[in-house]
Amino acid sequence: MDKTPIEQLEAIKSYLKQTGRFENKTVEQIRRDMFEAAKKIPNPSDITVRKTTIGPLNGEWLIPVNLVPEQDNRAILYFHGGGFVAGSCEFYRDLCSRIAESCGVQVLTVEYRLAPEHRFPAANEDCLLAYRWLLANGYSARNIVFGGDSVGGSLALMTLLSLRENGEDLPAGAFLISPHTDLVHLDGESYSSRAELDPTGSLEGNKKILDDYLGSKSEVIPLLSPLRMNLNQLPRLFIQVGDQEVLLSDSLRFTDRARAAGVAVELEVWENMWSVFHFLAYMLPEARQAITNIGQFIYTTLK
Repeated sequence: MDKTPIEQLEAIKSYLKQTGRFENKTVEQIRRDMFEAAKKIPNPSDITVRKTTIGPLNGEWLIPVNLVPEQDNRAILYFHGGGFVAGSCEFYRDLCSRIAESCGVQVLTVEYRLAPEHRFPAANEDCLLAYRWLLANGYSARNIVFGGDSVGGSLALMTLLSLRENGEDLPAGAFLISPHTDLVHLDGESYSSRAELDPTGSLEGNKKILDDYLGSKSEVIPLLSPLRMNLNQLPRLFIQVGDQEVLLSDSLRFTDRARAAGVAVELEVWENMWSVFHFLAYMLPEARQAITNIGQFIYTTLK
């Protein structure tokens, strides 16, 4: 007998619980698993993949066939997740290609330096470098949208806050998928209420993320907690989060604080979903719809 949609979801989450938790793996295992997974992902048929260098960093342009030539001055700058220790253009190619196709805008994925070899503030510096590189290569701030998932969503927020503090031009907007908005206090209510529901995330795993990125640093780094920073003057934001992930409170609380600061924020909470469920777009209709919604946000932000 075929499984019902709910039974299929439970089977997926059971598998992810066995394979997807960072705290049970070494950095080498995490990277190896991502490398092997990336080799199994077919190259997208409606995307041109163009490798590039961003100063000393590697990057990858994903150019959709539905790109309108007169609008090729628009770009999505995507910061990948991976707990600061892993992630690559190849692993994110399918997700970012789907985002590019959803709105007809090219995506630039950047491979920032990874911990523990390169600890804070290396990834933050590289994200700023990538944005400034776009500006130096003819893209205007109003034609750029940031995107990111998990710690990549955190980096998108931290880059926005750093640019604002420096008095630099901000991009038109940013979309954040399951972002960590507080990597300092880790005190969201959902760390306990969703502990048994979340198949991939946990308080222990997020403590490990912080330890890997900070190393022996003992001082509090305010920038790692956008939730508790002044959020005035940030551009339009779009946040997606699963209602079964331990990071749910990070998105809910951040949305409230940002709106109170006058920021235009749209929040989507996806029922029965977990952190960055978008990776399963090849089999989950919810993931495909979520990506469609991201595309609509980008389209309306850059039009």
